[in-house]
Amino acid sequence: MKNCELYISHAEKEVCSISRKIGNFFAWKLLLCFFSLVGGCAILTPQATIVTTIVTQPEPDRANTVLANFNLLGRISVRDEKQHFSGRVRWEHTGFNDEILLLSPLGQTVAQIERDLEGVRLTTSEQAIFYAVDVESLTEEILGWRLPLKGLQYWVQGMHSPATASEQDLDVNGRIKTIRQDNWQINYIRYFSVSAVSLDRPRIIELSYNDDLKIKLVVDDWKVE
Repeated sequence: MKNCELYISHAEKEVCSISRKIGNFFAWKLLLCFFSLVGGCAILTPQATIVTTIVTQPEPDRANTVLANFNLLGRISVRDEKQHFSGRVRWEHTGFNDEILLLSPLGQTVAQIERDLEGVRLTTSEQAIFYAVDVESLTEEILGWRLPLKGLQYWVQGMHSPATASEQDLDVNGRIKTIRQDNWQINYIRYFSVSAVSLDRPRIIELSYNDDLKIKLVVDDWKVE
């Protein structure tokens, strides 16, 4: 660049000055890119990898264990070859009873599902009432897709159901990443942050059934008793 100063014309000196500025500009850009990459490496954390797979057998003595009561608010998305539903969900679980409200994105009731020791009742938005012995068969018949409530009451809390055999993939911290049970695969995408007063509960769960039915559940609020 110093040789430029030997030129006589004023125009050539202007060109030389502009060249210096352009050179400095790109030098600073390179430095900024370098520090951005370094900074990015400092804050990025690798995805948790699966390090252990364990197999559990049915535990008849625990199959009827009463889970802790909970209230759950969140969003749900359901997709299969024939339909796609998305909306909100409210789920209250107490003892052996469950009440689940499926709501449209605008908050209108699509279906109300109630389960107790006597069986299952589903009420549609038209106030038609249907009865069955289990939620899975009833939702498949009326809604067109099955809601696996028998296992989901465990899976939503980050644990397998003791009623049947399962496979579980754990990460390096011993936290469940995937459960395979009853022809369902449950992937735990994200957990709530652990605090001194709360358990590490699932935040985003993706379920698939025989690779045909996909259900995604995003939990916005947990209340556990």
